[in-house]
Amino acid sequence: MTILIEKPEIESQAECQRHVEEDNELVLDGGFPMPTCLSDNGFLAPEINSFGHSFRDYNAESERQKSVEEFYRQQHINQTYDFVQQMRKEYSKLNRMEMSIWECCELLNEVVDDSDPDLDEPQIQHLLQSAEAIRKDYPDEDWLHLTALIHDLGKVLLLPKFGGLPQWAVVGDTFPLGCAFDEANIHHKYFKENPDCNNPAYNTKNGIYSDGCGLDNVTISWGHDDYMYLVAKENGTTLPSAGLFIIRYHSLYPLHKEEAYMHLLNDEDKENLKWLRIFNKYDLYSKSKVLVDVENVKPYYLSLIEKYFPSKLKW
Repeated sequence: MTILIEKPEIESQAECQRHVEEDNELVLDGGFPMPTCLSDNGFLAPEINSFGHSFRDYNAESERQKSVEEFYRQQHINQTYDFVQQMRKEYSKLNRMEMSIWECCELLNEVVDDSDPDLDEPQIQHLLQSAEAIRKDYPDEDWLHLTALIHDLGKVLLLPKFGGLPQWAVVGDTFPLGCAFDEANIHHKYFKENPDCNNPAYNTKNGIYSDGCGLDNVTISWGHDDYMYLVAKENGTTLPSAGLFIIRYHSLYPLHKEEAYMHLLNDEDKENLKWLRIFNKYDLYSKSKVLVDVENVKPYYLSLIEKYFPSKLKW
């Protein structure tokens, strides 16, 4: 089954400013408006993260800053082209276990992401916070609500049943391999210790790729994004291509935030990127200490899971 979706309407900065003046809304970077007040279901979009700092501030002095930087040091050294090929081959087997989407959501309660400077809550709360915020503003795009709910499920790779991979192999910003590491990457300085830096074929702007080749042909650092994409695709999801694109590339911040690596995108990537940028604002700014009532919203998301996925998936 093919799901057709309309192109997202992207407002100009001037239009967003007009909404702010009329509706007393907070404009986030990039001209994206988000209400500063509570919505009908009690969801709050905060102006600062859980530690009192701006979102994605990797230099702010906080109790997590040092551990986050050490995480990126390890990630930038160990994520190589060959490593990713090995991981994709191994996890494409989908032979770890069988379970439903909701069972995986509950399993994710055991996970806290060490790479995230903005949150230390269990992951299921972040999933529901993102999904509920999108549901409020895009009520007719149920595929996007579900995409928000499942986008981080690949973080189960941290658990022993899924190999107990180290944090640097599961979470954090992702980046292309097989070409030069763009300076837009967080903590870029640590890439100098990556073995791929010694391969001349990987050290030009295009590396082993060509302009407009499409992200599907580009090797991205391994993690929960690519794993969940593999799970969804191989289990026959009927989510639209934009949903799969969001799942696979939502951690590719150098691209969708800093516009690095844009030369590698094809036309379909560029269209899907519009939806990813919409999603990202909710993924980032919905992280809050205000918790969602799981049991209250569960029936709605179970209905979406039934619509877009089989009852049991191979993981």
